[in-house]
Amino acid sequence: MELLNKQIETLQKMIDTSNYIVFFGGAGVSTESGIKDFRGKNGLYKQNNTKRPPEYLLSHTCLVKEPEAFFQYYRENMNSLNAKPNVTHTFLANLESCGKLKAVITQNIDGLHQKAGSKRVLELHGTTLRNYCINCGKEYEKDYIFNGKGIPKCECGGLIRPDVVLYEEMLPDSFLEAIIEIEKADLLIVAGTSLTVEPASSLVRYFRGRNLVIINETETPYDHYAELVIHNSLKEIFSKLKSSN
Repeated sequence: MELLNKQIETLQKMIDTSNYIVFFGGAGVSTESGIKDFRGKNGLYKQNNTKRPPEYLLSHTCLVKEPEAFFQYYRENMNSLNAKPNVTHTFLANLESCGKLKAVITQNIDGLHQKAGSKRVLELHGTTLRNYCINCGKEYEKDYIFNGKGIPKCECGGLIRPDVVLYEEMLPDSFLEAIIEIEKADLLIVAGTSLTVEPASSLVRYFRGRNLVIINETETPYDHYAELVIHNSLKEIFSKLKSSN
């Protein structure tokens, strides 16, 4: 506990003395809100009761060839309608309102950063909150997908899909925006991600600032690059930090 307190104190000093902070978060940011991650002990990979892997059931191929199977799995595992922001989301929103945090880069698709009040959010994998018809482009609310049954269809007859990046699909323009923000940062806080999935994990390599901080319960391949590494729960850390002096 003494070590953790010293690490939190060091992080607080970094935050207080930085002017361009960027946060890069993964699934671990939302687990405190009850949302499953992929590779954790209670994640989708470990709790998978289907005969096919999540990579297929959440792939572009599955959406096109087996849309019924896709949407059944999607509704069962990606529904965050009732999820609420946790202490990490709230801290980051407050840090942004103070003018220190310039961008939140997230691999999550739950929209909880926006619910907490963050304005500058770069979604690398899209969001479950947006959906659109692949034929006419008409947009549909999240409730239309999660509260519906079977294959969601537009009034024009086209398939309605979530605006998320599925397996086999390219990352959006927000990835390039994320690179630009990380290159500008004097403090990069990476949290709740194993940093093992490319190309998202490669974003860390673009950091040229003063302090790189990695917060994750387990080790990451980039730990040795960081000025500060904290292996603990995000709740334990962000609940003790102050967003302003």
